[in-house]
Amino acid sequence: MNHDIIIIGGGSAGYAAARVARDEGANVAIVDHGPLGGLCILRGCMPTKTILRSSDIMSLMNRAEEFGLDPVATKANLSSIMDRKAKLIQEFTDYRIESLRDPRFTLYEERAQFLSPTELQAGPHRLTAKAFIISTGSIVSRVAIPGLEETGYITSDEALELRTLPQSMIVLGGGAVALEFAQFYSRLGSQVTLLQRSAHIMSQGDEDLARPVEARLREEGMTVLTSTNIQRVSQTKSLKTVHYLHEGKEQSISAEVILQALGRQPNIDALDLNKVKVSTHRGAITVSDDMRTSTPHIFAVGDVNGLHEIVHIAIQQGEIAGWNAVHPEASPRLQDTRLKAQVVFTDPQVANVGLSERECQQQGISYLVASYPFSDHGKSLCLGETHGHVKIVCDPKTGEIIGGHIVGPEASELIHELITIMHFHGTVQDMLLIPHYHPTLAEILTYPAEELASKLESPSSSL
Repeated sequence: MNHDIIIIGGGSAGYAAARVARDEGANVAIVDHGPLGGLCILRGCMPTKTILRSSDIMSLMNRAEEFGLDPVATKANLSSIMDRKAKLIQEFTDYRIESLRDPRFTLYEERAQFLSPTELQAGPHRLTAKAFIISTGSIVSRVAIPGLEETGYITSDEALELRTLPQSMIVLGGGAVALEFAQFYSRLGSQVTLLQRSAHIMSQGDEDLARPVEARLREEGMTVLTSTNIQRVSQTKSLKTVHYLHEGKEQSISAEVILQALGRQPNIDALDLNKVKVSTHRGAITVSDDMRTSTPHIFAVGDVNGLHEIVHIAIQQGEIAGWNAVHPEASPRLQDTRLKAQVVFTDPQVANVGLSERECQQQGISYLVASYPFSDHGKSLCLGETHGHVKIVCDPKTGEIIGGHIVGPEASELIHELITIMHFHGTVQDMLLIPHYHPTLAEILTYPAEELASKLESPSSSL
């Protein structure tokens, strides 16, 4: 069978690419061996945020006396939580499957393997196309820790399916997946210990964003150990033990379950990329800003290129690749990472857009920075949500906002004000001109903006 464009993988990035290519008039095929739906819907964004809602509510219920209410006894029913998750995810999945099976696409529910730069094997089907878009997502990384495989562990996939609450759990890792699951199971009643190799959790970001989360996790009863070096894992009849170095001493911790949350890697091994001369680096497909690989008519979008494992960015990449694949002779559409954003849905939440202080320092970019704590903000005091702060990074001459960072209540929602202003290349002065209702969480952003506006070398307004 011959098609104009073949997309390998029908997740968020792949479907976005297919939709755009179809709308541009291409004959589009999608090859996905299933289960259909994609990582975000099946095992990522949507199921995790569904279950986190339950633990957030339980946490609030346990704080009843703080708000003048009689205390209530709470007990988690993990099976019911997972039932609610399964019902919601099925609704999302059904909608995505219906979209993939749209008769305007040709869907092959088969595994894909390249035969040549123009041919693909999909089960019994031999397919050809003018262009290919790889969007096969990612899989859980396997890590070389002595004894871990023999002892056994669960990953985020299994953590979304547990029906019985573990009495104790060791979480390996300090990224978004590790933190969200660790807090979820800790709030439900498991005794959780989190081991992080770096000096602080969320090690790729600025330290000041990590510390309020660490403090909250410890307040809630979780053991958070940073600067650890895992040596080996062993097992007794009923418990699994992780042996690690901490503060120069070998120590150990035992639990019923180990959650291995040390990252994911691009899912590309089965594609036979050597037959199409597609270059990779550290296990990820190398792409340019137009999403092209080293073989110009083959594109790679989403987790497979290792750039940003974020769904909305994967969708943007898919849209770029879908358009460029249909219009190879036109001036290509390019990815703009200026507004790259990320959220960690812990409590307090952590949200970022643009450049961090660390990135500015690494890239030699001049900047001004100011922050303001939620513990001194009226609406957050009313809500009883005082962990964290907001931080704005701006150009020292023009005041243009080049980075925004929030750790605190509703950070995932508040960050969009900063994203919007940055989209229009707005300044800290512009933020001060925008009316902010009182009392709201959003008005806290005006405080660091006011401090920065007073420090600018040459104040100006861009809006």
